Amino acid sequence: MKGVYITQKKDKSVSYRVSITFRGKHISLGSYDDIETAKRAYLDGKNIIDCKLTPDDYSSELALPHDKFIVLSNYVINGLYIPNPIFLKNRFFEYYMSANHILKFDRDDLFFYSAHKIQKKGGYLFVSDYGSQYKILSRYGIRPFAVYGRDYIMVNNDPDDYRYSNIKIINGYTGVRQKNLKGKNIFETYIHVNGNYLVGRYDDEVSAAIAYNKAVDILNKNGIKKRYNKNYIVSCKKQDYLDKYEKLAVSDKLYKIGC
Repeated sequence: MKGVYITQKKDKSVSYRVSITFRGKHISLGSYDDIETAKRAYLDGKNIIDCKLTPDDYSSELALPHDKFIVLSNYVINGLYIPNPIFLKNRFFEYYMSANHILKFDRDDLFFYSAHKIQKKGGYLFVSDYGSQYKILSRYGIRPFAVYGRDYIMVNNDPDDYRYSNIKIINGYTGVRQKNLKGKNIFETYIHVNGNYLVGRYDDEVSAAIAYNKAVDILNKNGIKKRYNKNYIVSCKKQDYLDKYEKLAVSDKLYKIGC
């Protein structure tokens, strides 16, 4: 059948590779174990082209995998071939993790996600880049181990909407939590050493972040070998940082840990 080719796997078994040509581009529709499924997948692809099907037209009864359906549909409708399951909208794009799990991103991120496949592991979304894996939240200035609802929120309450205008960072520094205490906003600093220790309470976020760094130095000096990621304070000049560092009070308990 047109578009179906017999191939041989490494174990010498036979598979059927399917492809389709549209607008002069040769597009892979996947490989299949039996010829009947392969034929159906080709016809599914042809139907996308002939009927200009959109992601809403996808059915689980189709032989064509969902990601292949999205790739071909986007190329037919929007005229741009993208190897990842992305469908372009007017001012943003959708990234399909599955038929029922759809992420939204700004058009500014299209180049990146066209070249990086999003994966899910342990409830977190991440990409691989130059041999390393990192969570996609880091692209938005959200630190590792940040907690949704405490450290950042999605303004429209849609946790899959990663458009920049929808992401609000509440706590931007490691170990710092904003809290309302008796009608006043304060910033608490915590550090984890066999449990969470309260380092102190401070009037502003920068002071709380510097206090965390001071707590790290104290623990390291006391022989605690745990590796902590210090806060980088962009808004603070070196001398201002040192002055705050010296004046900030931290819990006396920190000086006794590890001694």
